[in-house]
Amino acid sequence: MAKKQYGFLINSKDCYGCRTCSMACKSENVTPPGVLWRRVREFNEDLPNAQAFITMSCNHCDDPQCLKVCPADTYTKRADGIVIQDHDKCIGCQMCIMACPYNAPVYDPVEGKTSKCNMCADRIDEGLKPRCVESCPTGAIEFGEIEDLRQKHITNWALLEKRYGVPDHTISHPNIVIIGMED
Repeated sequence: MAKKQYGFLINSKDCYGCRTCSMACKSENVTPPGVLWRRVREFNEDLPNAQAFITMSCNHCDDPQCLKVCPADTYTKRADGIVIQDHDKCIGCQMCIMACPYNAPVYDPVEGKTSKCNMCADRIDEGLKPRCVESCPTGAIEFGEIEDLRQKHITNWALLEKRYGVPDHTISHPNIVIIGMED
């Protein structure tokens, strides 16, 4: 039996950059000012004239670089694949930020520590969806077992890396499916 691994599917065609997901995440997790665990990136092109948005947070990678480099053993990976940070252990060295290709951990200069998306693990444990998924007015963010999401859609990593500067997915093997940026 395959190991369970949760992940996100992001459909950029349905995202119009409202940032509701980002604000819902901030509200749910009561992050400090300036600390956003989910951020919406905007991409603009002249030829062809196009605009696209992609919402990103921690991708709960198969090979989480944050976990590998943290000298305080702050990060763990749950049986369902969710990468959790024990915030009390964080020493604020920011090694996780430097290691993560997706810039998921965020440093709070006031507290002197980093934090990141925990995929709303407490909500998932209660049978609920992550708040970002629940709040998206267009349904541009889906959540589920990553293999189910990958069976529905395939990410064109080569295009995303070349055209949009998305990091090389082979570094950490993120559990995210990104669609809608192919055109």
